[in-house]
Amino acid sequence: MPTTNLFDLSNTVTVVTGATGVLGEAFCEAIAQAGGTVVLLGRNAEIGEARAQTLRQAGHAAQFVAVDVLDQSDLDRARELILAQYGRIDNLVNAAGGNVAEAVIQPDADLFSVNIDAIKQAFDLNLYGTLMPTFTFGPAIARQGGSIVNISSMAAQSAITRVLGYSMAKAAVDNFTRWMAVELANRYGDTVRMNALAPGFFITNQNRRLLTNPDGSYTARGAAVIGNTPYKRFGNPDELTGTLIWLLSAASGFVSGEVVCVDGGFHIFSGV
Repeated sequence: MPTTNLFDLSNTVTVVTGATGVLGEAFCEAIAQAGGTVVLLGRNAEIGEARAQTLRQAGHAAQFVAVDVLDQSDLDRARELILAQYGRIDNLVNAAGGNVAEAVIQPDADLFSVNIDAIKQAFDLNLYGTLMPTFTFGPAIARQGGSIVNISSMAAQSAITRVLGYSMAKAAVDNFTRWMAVELANRYGDTVRMNALAPGFFITNQNRRLLTNPDGSYTARGAAVIGNTPYKRFGNPDELTGTLIWLLSAASGFVSGEVVCVDGGFHIFSGV
């Protein structure tokens, strides 16, 4: 009797925002290797085109579209291009996001003089940068069924010093994930799922200088992270992809509204 591969993404089209980032790159490669067509969205056309070309040279179906996830006209244009070329959108990975330097509260700063404009920017990028693609590509996904995966953070699971704006925005993403999962089920039954992936600490272009020194040793903050991670190391981007493919594929068909932590045990460790 033939065995069905529940993790197979063949004959699906997955849109990935933030595809020009470190984690976005790993996500796109994993989706392609699982047999899916991947559409890379991001602001850096040079990086995006190069990554799509690399995937095509490896025999995968991939396309890059330059998009700012906070520009509705960009998103609308991307949706029409994708539907014109492929006729469908099955999945969405909302990987666009990140910290805003001015929204970070330094230890010696006046706690009650935060930069409200910067906090708003963090919300725009992380929360509205998740909502806007969802509301743009969601109707196409709902027509045939599929999966939407948001990207959460350890900063939404417990208090992490300094990153106030980012933390609040990611906590809002978690709330949106649960709220939307219920509404999707109420309106579309079991055909459209929404979940979130919460990475632990991974070295990216944004946090490299915060967590590591030029010689590769840990900064004080990096050492604190390692000390509170039972695995005693940072994660590798590829270690996120198994969970991502599970959430995108039929293997997670009865899973919705979950925030899945992939963090080496960081969020469960009390520090004692």
